[in-house]
Amino acid sequence: MNIKHIFFDLDHTLWDFDKNSKLTFKQIIEEQGVKLNVDEFLNIYLPINLKYWKLYRDEKVSKSTLRYGRLKETFDALNYKISDDLISIISEDYIKYLPNYNHLFEGTVEVLEYLKQKYELHIITNGFEEVQNLKMQKAGIDTYFKEVITSESVGVKKPNPKVFEFALMKAETIAKEAIMIGDSYEADILGALNCGMLAIHFTNETTPKKGVINIQSLIQLKQYL
Repeated sequence: MNIKHIFFDLDHTLWDFDKNSKLTFKQIIEEQGVKLNVDEFLNIYLPINLKYWKLYRDEKVSKSTLRYGRLKETFDALNYKISDDLISIISEDYIKYLPNYNHLFEGTVEVLEYLKQKYELHIITNGFEEVQNLKMQKAGIDTYFKEVITSESVGVKKPNPKVFEFALMKAETIAKEAIMIGDSYEADILGALNCGMLAIHFTNETTPKKGVINIQSLIQLKQYL
């Protein structure tokens, strides 16, 4: 492999989104006096949030619809009476508080230290631009990355090839010298492969996808890179 550039996804790949998101919601539920247990809330919210992110990725809903709709639908499903105003406050507070929690996946810093000696490292993320840079700064990993490409800055989202083409251009490289590492098979892996890049799937699936390198922990990257 003649790899010179490594592109990482951020959420669910380096930054432990589920843990940080749960802590954020716990804080908001307590602050706003919402009479729900954070676990019962998340049991309903998580699949709804996934559905909205897929719609957002496919350009079928706007950012504001995603942020409001995922909460509204969750509270409706829980039969919890709540005003639109409070949903808007929770939506805003969630984006504001989320970067304050900065748990990373085990091995993140060790692997970035190891890889930076040989490769240029970058981020490609579908996450909201206003929080992604803050997340990396507060988690202490922003200095590892030369280019941070957000889908908002490109105008389309992974797996759209334009995102990967833009990222390669920004990094001043070509597809065959680059590899993508991410948790979403559709957005990260297929998106990268369709552009001629290599890809490594970070997944805890019991039946990993065939024809692609799968890892269950970031430390395993040392076996391949």
